[in-house]
Amino acid sequence: MKQIKPEKTEITIGYVPLTDCATLIAASEKGFFKKHGLDVTLSREASWANIRDKVAYGIIDAAQMLATMPVATTLGIGGWKKEIVSSFVLSANGNAITISSTLYKALKTIDPTFDQSKPVKADSLKKLIDMRKQKGEPLLNFAHVFPSSTHNYLLRYWLASAGIDPDHDVKLSVIPPMQMVENLEAGIVDGFCVGAPWNQYAVARGNAHILISSYEIWNNAPDKVLGMTREWAYNNPGTHRALIMALVEAAQWADKAEHREELAELLALEQYIDLPVDIIRNCLIGSYPFSTQGEPEQLPDFHLFYRYASTFPWFSHMAWYIEQMMRWGDMPENMDVKNIIKDIYWVDFYRQVFDDMQLDYPLANQKSEGVHADDWQIESKQGQLTLSADLFFDGEHFDIT
Repeated sequence: MKQIKPEKTEITIGYVPLTDCATLIAASEKGFFKKHGLDVTLSREASWANIRDKVAYGIIDAAQMLATMPVATTLGIGGWKKEIVSSFVLSANGNAITISSTLYKALKTIDPTFDQSKPVKADSLKKLIDMRKQKGEPLLNFAHVFPSSTHNYLLRYWLASAGIDPDHDVKLSVIPPMQMVENLEAGIVDGFCVGAPWNQYAVARGNAHILISSYEIWNNAPDKVLGMTREWAYNNPGTHRALIMALVEAAQWADKAEHREELAELLALEQYIDLPVDIIRNCLIGSYPFSTQGEPEQLPDFHLFYRYASTFPWFSHMAWYIEQMMRWGDMPENMDVKNIIKDIYWVDFYRQVFDDMQLDYPLANQKSEGVHADDWQIESKQGQLTLSADLFFDGEHFDIT
């Protein structure tokens, strides 16, 4: 392994208290940052807007970011423009769409079996929305966490599949993850799309029902990435390299079943997520309570941190999200998607670090999405890598054009 000293050893990394900040917490608590010569301060942030602004202003060096945030911020979607790059995916899956008990009962009245077939579709919600329109009742309010978030586009995709227009048939609001449950319980919103453990926490309090997980909407889609300004990455290649190495080892540790109990205990600490450890444990092991009735469903890949090359920044993943940005008018349709992604997703840097660590990685930058129902093989530097399912809940296929 090459020995390259970090240019900057004292760095600050921002995160939002969600289960998928696990790799960062593990890297700090288990000594992986120190092993690679870094003195890292983790900065807990209240919202994704805080993350974006503090990275852009240089207040923090890097951060856990929504997978869509580097593209949105680089292009100035949402009003703030700063070149952001990413060379590492921190997590796949981990989100869900949750509704209030009141809305759940209304849907059950329309169709008592609407949620018995998995994955749950939005057809009954469409019927309810149409009935409310005829009666002149106000629009249902669904929240997500950031204007250009993965949650926004997955929620829109699910709604639109049933003929619901997200811009006219419902109201969409932006609420930070930690405030979702209190807004649902206060009746301010009727449902939300947010990351774990906040869906599970809402269910545990007896006031909510989870309808569908993000894993079910799109198997093993990326959710969080490590983001930093292009300027910082250019000025600190050695630090960047050490940071990725530490996170690789932390991701490997976090993704082992025998470490999930300890990981849950770490995440539950007051300085991190500060929720009951049993809720976080269930998220990490994929014991998924869609409601307080019945046994939890088992989603063993609900959180991926390393397996199935989940740390790799696939161009096709980001291209799908960019297509959704175009679909909903957040960016022009004539953008050069391939070059945008190439500039933002530093796959060459990723491969250099993995070469230095003698680890395997895919040779392709993109793959077909929505075509694999189970584990499959892809050509890699050391032979072949096993990837997992990538199906969309509606059977759609996607390729970069």
